[in-house]
Amino acid sequence: MPIESDKAESEKIDKGLDSLRIDRSERAEDRPSRWSKWWIIGGIALFVGLGAWRFGFSEAGAIEVELLRVTPQVSGDSGDAVILEAAGYVVAHHKIELSPKVVGRVAWIGVEKGDPVEENQIIVRLEDAEYRARVTQAGGSVAALKARLAELEAGSRPEEVALAQANLNEAKADLENARTNLERVQSLTDAGVFSEQQLDDAKARFDSRQARVASLDRAFELVRIGPRREVIDAVRGQVQQAEGELAYMRTRLEATLIRAPLTGTILERNVEIGEFVTTSFVGERGAKGYVVSLADLNDIQVELDISQDDFARLGAGQRGTVWTDAFPDRKYQGRIVEISPEADRQKATVQVKVRILEPDDYLRPEMNANVAFLADKKSAGGAPSKPAIVIPAAALRDGNAVFVLQGGRALRRPVSVGSSSSRGLEVTGGLVGGEDLIVNPPPELQDGDLVRAKST
Repeated sequence: MPIESDKAESEKIDKGLDSLRIDRSERAEDRPSRWSKWWIIGGIALFVGLGAWRFGFSEAGAIEVELLRVTPQVSGDSGDAVILEAAGYVVAHHKIELSPKVVGRVAWIGVEKGDPVEENQIIVRLEDAEYRARVTQAGGSVAALKARLAELEAGSRPEEVALAQANLNEAKADLENARTNLERVQSLTDAGVFSEQQLDDAKARFDSRQARVASLDRAFELVRIGPRREVIDAVRGQVQQAEGELAYMRTRLEATLIRAPLTGTILERNVEIGEFVTTSFVGERGAKGYVVSLADLNDIQVELDISQDDFARLGAGQRGTVWTDAFPDRKYQGRIVEISPEADRQKATVQVKVRILEPDDYLRPEMNANVAFLADKKSAGGAPSKPAIVIPAAALRDGNAVFVLQGGRALRRPVSVGSSSSRGLEVTGGLVGGEDLIVNPPPELQDGDLVRAKST
């Protein structure tokens, strides 16, 4: 028993020693080094760091620029070639500032800004009590003068003629009595009964009666034949003058009702109830010179100032496509209807007006508007026009080159420039569309420089 116990103990000791013994049969090159994984991790970190450093360096050294995507633009809605573009303003063909014919205080206003009005519609009413009184006064003068004229034209009444005849007959009777008395005194004086003084008195009485008969005879004749034609004509002229004054006063009374001279739209209301208006402009704090402004918005135009360098391209009746900055998607057909007979030498321009053929409610006077003038169909040859490349003038360098962004670098590209318009310069060669154009390139920018888009 003791011998078996020792043997078992010895086997346990041998197994423990075997577990601690190094196996020399394994090859050293088959076992991975414990530092190899750290070398792999360090390499990856170094690669990432170098990439980040290079990216940060390139971003810091890149020039910040403003970019614009080049987009081809169709020349016109109908495919017609555009020969010139210009910017201007929408204006009413006939804008009217309606002024009163008389001075007065506003008693009533019947419109607001933007209201449509019909021709001859009453817009403003002024106080009219004074003008009515003047009409009444002038009417009275006319009535009095007409009555006087009627009297003269009718001549003397029979009663007046009879009275004049009676006065004449009485005077003739007195004359006959004075003659008889004179003859008696003459004979008695010759007989020495009456003195010479008595004879002189009788002669004087006879002469007085004779003169009275002559006067009454002429008066009777005047009464019988009536007033002179010259007197009647003079009074008739006075009647006409008074009638003219009456018509004038009635016109002034009618002028207190201010009416619309045409069918249109109220653009501005310049007065309020109680304000005083006059026939001439005084100022905002004084009497107002006009009550409203209005225009027919179905007759509107675009007013343009065309450079003298481009003026030769246009002519009377030139067609064009019109659009506004407010509604650029709405296009209108227009035609040149007016060309100024003189140029503006200060601005070196010639004023041109384009009538909008079919306006709508989207158009408003004083809006910014653009006109693309189209080539004459006869000279266009019927060939469809290519889409136009239009770039801002600020993108052009040295008059014949631009910079585009490609692969993070600015590449200089020569271009051919055509006509200019309100939207920029037309490029006829060098760009096809889709390029990222550098706008306002810095003066120090060179071909191949690193660039990056300006952050917004």
